Amino acid sequence: MDLTPIWLTLKLASITTLLLLVLGLPVAWWLSGRRSFIKIIIEAFITMPLVLPPSVLGFYLLLAFSPQRGVGKWLHDNFNLQFVFSFEGLVLASVIYSMPFMISPVKSAFQQLPASLAQASATLGKTKWQTLRWVLLPNIKPSLLTATVLTFAHTLGEFGVVLMIGGNIPGITRVASIAVYDSVEQMDYTSANNYSLILFAITFVLVTGVFIYNKYQVKTPLV
Repeated sequence: MDLTPIWLTLKLASITTLLLLVLGLPVAWWLSGRRSFIKIIIEAFITMPLVLPPSVLGFYLLLAFSPQRGVGKWLHDNFNLQFVFSFEGLVLASVIYSMPFMISPVKSAFQQLPASLAQASATLGKTKWQTLRWVLLPNIKPSLLTATVLTFAHTLGEFGVVLMIGGNIPGITRVASIAVYDSVEQMDYTSANNYSLILFAITFVLVTGVFIYNKYQVKTPLV
């Protein structure tokens, strides 16, 4: 059994989750504040991957980053970057596709925190970033862990988006979900079953771990 698709999948999920932790937390915090029309529009775009067929999102990413046109041509000509049929393209697509799994739970957790926490921090002279880092984030640890695990687990099973923008290149873009599909197409059900069992086991352990953590650690009414 070729384990390369499994390692590639874990690598993709790890990078995607780390990027969304860095990018998603400030966005979730900003969205949790006072509502405005522009925030509603941005939140709608962030949520769309939940309801949009993955092949549709993948198709538009394929068009947008094609080296023959638009943004893709500009990136290729000026920076020698190519997102289509590359691992970097998988990361970009995964970040966009998994964004609601990180941002929505964290935003909801921020909204449930009492405003007095941030006000008290401001009264003590802390900046907004210091308040976020040392006051707000510690109080949403269970929600943050849930969002992190859901983002990682969701990325493990991506299929439509990664197939559209990454194709099926062994060692480069052939992740486990693609390997399952490819094995079934070749009627190699043993390989398909092996890949599926590994993904199932990893996902089950992650989700069960979150449920156990939330059951025994969430004791504060703040989250």
